Amino acid sequence: MAQRALPLPAARLGRAVLTAGAAPEVSGVVLLLPDGESDSRRRPSALSYAVRLPFARSLARAGQEDGLAVHVVRYRTRGWNADADPAADARWAADEVVRRYGDVPVCLVGHGMGGRAALRGAGHTAVSSVLSMAPWLPDGTEPEPEPEPVKHLAGRRVLIVHGTNDARTDPELSYRLAERAKKANRDTCRFEVHSDGHALRQHRAEVAALASDFVRGSLFGRPYARPVADAFAAPPPLGLRMPLAAGFGRSLRH
Repeated sequence: MAQRALPLPAARLGRAVLTAGAAPEVSGVVLLLPDGESDSRRRPSALSYAVRLPFARSLARAGQEDGLAVHVVRYRTRGWNADADPAADARWAADEVVRRYGDVPVCLVGHGMGGRAALRGAGHTAVSSVLSMAPWLPDGTEPEPEPEPVKHLAGRRVLIVHGTNDARTDPELSYRLAERAKKANRDTCRFEVHSDGHALRQHRAEVAALASDFVRGSLFGRPYARPVADAFAAPPPLGLRMPLAAGFGRSLRH
Protein backbone atom coordinates (compact mmCIF):
# COMPACT_ATOMS: atom_id res chain seq x y z
CA MET A 1 0.00 0.00 0.00
CA ALA A 2 1.37 3.41 -0.97
CA GLN A 3 2.08 5.66 1.96
CA ARG A 4 0.17 8.92 2.12
CA ALA A 5 2.41 12.00 1.90
CA LEU A 6 2.55 13.83 5.19
CA PRO A 7 1.51 17.51 5.13
CA LEU A 8 4.28 20.06 5.39
CA PRO A 9 4.79 21.53 8.87
CA ALA A 10 3.82 25.16 9.23
CA ALA A 11 6.25 28.00 8.70
CA ARG A 12 7.14 29.95 11.84
CA LEU A 13 8.49 33.32 12.88
CA GLY A 14 11.46 33.34 15.18
CA ARG A 15 11.17 35.42 18.34
CA ALA A 16 11.37 39.15 17.65
CA VAL A 17 14.92 40.47 17.87
CA LEU A 18 14.82 43.72 19.86
CA THR A 19 17.52 45.62 21.72
CA ALA A 20 17.71 47.56 24.96
CA GLY A 21 16.38 51.05 24.44
CA ALA A 22 14.08 50.00 21.60
CA ALA A 23 10.98 52.10 21.07
CA PRO A 24 7.97 50.63 22.91
CA GLU A 25 5.81 50.55 19.78
CA VAL A 26 6.76 48.49 16.72
CA SER A 27 6.65 50.81 13.70
CA GLY A 28 8.30 48.59 11.10
CA VAL A 29 9.39 44.99 10.67
CA VAL A 30 12.23 43.21 8.90
CA LEU A 31 11.63 39.61 7.90
CA LEU A 32 14.94 37.78 7.42
CA LEU A 33 14.81 34.93 4.89
CA PRO A 34 17.70 32.45 5.18
CA ASP A 35 19.51 30.62 2.39
CA GLY A 36 18.55 27.07 1.45
CA GLU A 37 18.69 24.48 -1.30
CA SER A 38 17.17 24.18 -4.74
CA ASP A 39 15.24 21.00 -3.97
CA SER A 40 14.65 19.47 -0.53
CA ARG A 41 11.60 18.55 1.54
CA ARG A 42 13.63 18.22 4.73
CA ARG A 43 13.08 20.62 7.59
CA PRO A 44 15.64 23.44 7.71
CA SER A 45 18.48 22.94 10.14
CA ALA A 46 18.73 25.00 13.30
CA LEU A 47 22.02 26.34 11.94
CA SER A 48 20.31 28.10 9.01
CA TYR A 49 18.30 30.06 11.56
CA ALA A 50 21.17 30.69 13.96
CA VAL A 51 23.56 32.09 11.35
CA ARG A 52 21.13 34.93 10.59
CA LEU A 53 20.80 36.05 14.22
CA PRO A 54 23.96 38.26 14.35
CA PHE A 55 22.76 40.10 11.25
CA ALA A 56 19.27 40.38 12.78
CA ARG A 57 20.77 41.92 15.91
CA SER A 58 22.78 44.46 13.92
CA LEU A 59 19.64 45.58 12.10
CA ALA A 60 17.68 45.73 15.35
CA ARG A 61 20.38 47.91 16.96
CA ALA A 62 20.37 50.29 14.02
CA GLY A 63 16.60 50.67 14.08
CA GLN A 64 15.94 50.57 17.82
CA GLU A 65 14.95 54.25 18.05
CA ASP A 66 12.57 53.87 15.11
CA GLY A 67 10.62 50.97 16.56
CA LEU A 68 12.11 48.22 14.39
CA ALA A 69 11.40 44.55 15.10
CA VAL A 70 13.33 41.84 13.26
CA HIS A 71 12.16 38.26 12.81
CA VAL A 72 13.98 35.37 11.15
CA VAL A 73 11.54 33.24 9.18
CA ARG A 74 11.66 29.49 9.79
CA TYR A 75 10.72 27.85 6.50
CA ARG A 76 8.59 24.74 6.21
CA THR A 77 11.31 23.04 4.15
CA ARG A 78 14.90 23.83 3.27
CA GLY A 79 14.27 23.66 -0.52
CA TRP A 80 12.86 26.04 -3.12
CA ASN A 81 11.19 23.06 -4.79
CA ALA A 82 8.75 23.22 -7.68
CA ASP A 83 6.27 25.37 -5.77
CA ALA A 84 8.66 28.12 -4.62
CA ASP A 85 7.94 27.15 -1.02
CA PRO A 86 10.11 29.84 0.67
CA ALA A 87 8.33 32.58 -1.29
CA ALA A 88 5.00 31.30 0.02
CA ASP A 89 6.50 31.25 3.51
CA ALA A 90 7.60 34.88 3.08
CA ARG A 91 4.05 35.88 2.15
CA TRP A 92 2.70 33.94 5.14
CA ALA A 93 5.19 35.74 7.38
CA ALA A 94 4.00 39.12 6.06
CA ASP A 95 0.43 38.09 6.90
CA GLU A 96 1.61 37.16 10.38
CA VAL A 97 3.25 40.59 10.82
CA VAL A 98 -0.07 42.26 9.98
CA ARG A 99 -1.85 40.02 12.47
CA ARG A 100 0.64 40.76 15.26
CA TYR A 101 1.53 44.40 14.67
CA GLY A 102 -1.17 45.87 12.46
CA ASP A 103 -0.54 48.18 9.53
CA VAL A 104 3.25 48.58 9.71
CA PRO A 105 5.65 48.53 6.74
CA VAL A 106 7.64 45.35 6.11
CA CYS A 107 11.07 44.93 4.54
CA LEU A 108 11.93 41.47 3.22
CA VAL A 109 15.65 40.75 3.59
CA GLY A 110 16.97 37.52 2.12
CA HIS A 111 20.25 35.84 1.30
CA GLY A 112 20.85 33.27 -1.46
CA MET A 113 17.65 31.31 -1.91
CA GLY A 114 16.14 33.71 0.62
CA GLY A 115 17.11 36.58 -1.68
CA ARG A 116 14.96 35.08 -4.40
CA ALA A 117 12.15 34.46 -1.92
CA ALA A 118 12.30 38.11 -0.86
CA LEU A 119 11.96 39.28 -4.46
CA ARG A 120 9.10 36.86 -5.13
CA GLY A 121 7.25 37.72 -1.93
CA ALA A 122 7.41 41.48 -2.47
CA GLY A 123 3.94 41.63 -3.99
CA HIS A 124 2.37 41.36 -0.54
CA THR A 125 0.54 44.58 0.30
CA ALA A 126 2.42 45.02 3.60
CA VAL A 127 5.84 44.88 1.91
CA SER A 128 7.33 48.29 1.16
CA SER A 129 10.92 47.29 0.44
CA VAL A 130 13.18 44.37 -0.46
CA LEU A 131 16.86 43.71 0.19
CA SER A 132 18.10 40.73 -1.82
CA MET A 133 21.66 39.63 -1.05
CA ALA A 134 23.49 37.25 -3.41
CA PRO A 135 20.17 35.97 -4.74
CA TRP A 136 19.97 32.50 -6.22
CA LEU A 137 18.26 32.93 -9.59
CA PRO A 138 17.42 30.63 -12.51
CA ASP A 139 20.26 30.30 -15.00
CA GLY A 140 18.27 29.09 -17.99
CA THR A 141 18.95 25.42 -17.39
CA GLU A 142 16.01 25.00 -15.01
CA PRO A 143 12.57 24.11 -16.38
CA GLU A 144 11.28 27.63 -15.71
CA PRO A 145 8.26 28.44 -17.90
CA GLU A 146 8.78 32.22 -17.64
CA PRO A 147 11.52 34.64 -16.55
CA GLU A 148 11.63 35.61 -12.89
CA PRO A 149 8.70 38.05 -12.37
CA VAL A 150 9.45 41.73 -11.69
CA LYS A 151 6.23 43.69 -12.33
CA HIS A 152 5.02 43.15 -8.75
CA LEU A 153 8.08 45.07 -7.49
CA ALA A 154 6.52 48.37 -8.63
CA GLY A 155 5.96 50.70 -5.69
CA ARG A 156 8.64 49.05 -3.54
CA ARG A 157 12.20 50.10 -2.81
CA VAL A 158 14.47 47.34 -4.07
CA LEU A 159 18.16 46.88 -3.29
CA ILE A 160 20.22 43.96 -4.61
CA VAL A 161 23.72 43.29 -3.24
CA HIS A 162 26.10 40.76 -4.79
CA GLY A 163 29.76 39.83 -4.40
CA THR A 164 31.68 39.85 -7.67
CA ASN A 165 33.52 36.63 -6.76
CA ASP A 166 30.40 34.68 -5.83
CA ALA A 167 30.98 31.11 -7.01
CA ARG A 168 27.60 29.83 -5.83
CA THR A 169 25.13 32.32 -7.30
CA ASP A 170 26.00 34.18 -10.48
CA PRO A 171 26.24 37.97 -9.99
CA GLU A 172 25.52 38.53 -13.69
CA LEU A 173 22.12 36.91 -13.25
CA SER A 174 21.23 39.37 -10.49
CA TYR A 175 22.41 42.21 -12.72
CA ARG A 176 20.13 41.06 -15.55
CA LEU A 177 17.22 40.79 -13.16
CA ALA A 178 17.99 44.27 -11.81
CA GLU A 179 17.92 45.61 -15.38
CA ARG A 180 14.45 44.18 -15.90
CA ALA A 181 13.27 45.32 -12.47
CA LYS A 182 14.51 48.88 -13.09
CA LYS A 183 12.24 49.11 -16.14
CA ALA A 184 9.23 48.15 -14.03
CA ASN A 185 10.27 50.12 -10.96
CA ARG A 186 12.57 53.15 -10.90
CA ASP A 187 13.21 52.59 -7.19
CA THR A 188 15.63 49.74 -7.89
CA CYS A 189 19.39 49.74 -7.38
CA ARG A 190 22.17 47.20 -7.06
CA PHE A 191 25.55 47.25 -5.30
CA GLU A 192 28.56 45.13 -6.19
CA VAL A 193 30.92 44.01 -3.42
CA HIS A 194 34.22 43.63 -5.24
CA SER A 195 36.27 40.51 -4.51
CA ASP A 196 33.69 39.17 -2.05
CA GLY A 197 32.05 35.75 -2.25
CA HIS A 198 28.60 34.32 -1.65
CA ALA A 199 28.57 34.79 2.13
CA LEU A 200 29.73 38.43 1.86
CA ARG A 201 32.07 37.87 4.79
CA GLN A 202 35.08 39.81 3.54
CA HIS A 203 33.19 43.10 3.72
CA ARG A 204 30.69 42.10 6.38
CA ALA A 205 30.77 45.46 8.20
CA GLU A 206 30.11 47.44 5.02
CA VAL A 207 27.28 45.13 3.96
CA ALA A 208 25.70 45.40 7.42
CA ALA A 209 25.96 49.21 7.30
CA LEU A 210 24.44 49.30 3.81
CA ALA A 211 21.59 47.06 4.92
CA SER A 212 20.90 49.17 8.00
CA ASP A 213 20.92 52.39 5.98
CA PHE A 214 18.52 50.91 3.42
CA VAL A 215 16.15 49.50 6.04
CA ARG A 216 15.93 52.74 8.02
CA GLY A 217 15.48 54.80 4.89
CA SER A 218 12.86 52.53 3.39
CA LEU A 219 10.80 51.75 6.50
CA PHE A 220 11.07 55.00 8.44
CA GLY A 221 11.84 57.71 5.89
CA ARG A 222 15.36 58.37 7.11
CA PRO A 223 17.60 59.99 4.48
CA TYR A 224 19.68 57.47 2.59
CA ALA A 225 23.46 57.70 2.62
CA ARG A 226 24.70 59.50 -0.47
CA PRO A 227 25.92 56.35 -2.28
CA VAL A 228 22.48 54.74 -1.85
CA ALA A 229 20.64 57.86 -2.98
CA ASP A 230 22.98 58.15 -5.96
CA ALA A 231 22.44 54.49 -6.88
CA PHE A 232 18.67 54.93 -6.92
CA ALA A 233 18.95 58.08 -9.03
CA ALA A 234 21.54 56.85 -11.53
CA PRO A 235 20.40 55.24 -14.79
CA PRO A 236 21.56 51.77 -15.78
CA PRO A 237 24.16 50.45 -15.79
CA LEU A 238 25.69 52.86 -13.26
CA GLY A 239 22.98 52.51 -10.61
CA LEU A 240 23.00 48.75 -10.99
CA ARG A 241 26.78 48.28 -10.71
CA MET A 242 27.41 50.65 -7.83
CA PRO A 243 30.57 49.59 -5.96
CA LEU A 244 30.27 49.21 -2.21
CA ALA A 245 33.18 51.29 -0.98
CA ALA A 246 35.51 49.99 1.71
CA GLY A 247 34.67 51.68 4.99
CA PHE A 248 31.02 52.35 4.10
CA GLY A 249 29.22 53.07 7.33
CA ARG A 250 32.14 54.49 9.31
CA SER A 251 31.48 58.07 8.28
CA LEU A 252 28.21 58.29 6.39
CA ARG A 253 27.46 61.68 4.91
CA HIS A 254 23.99 62.36 3.60
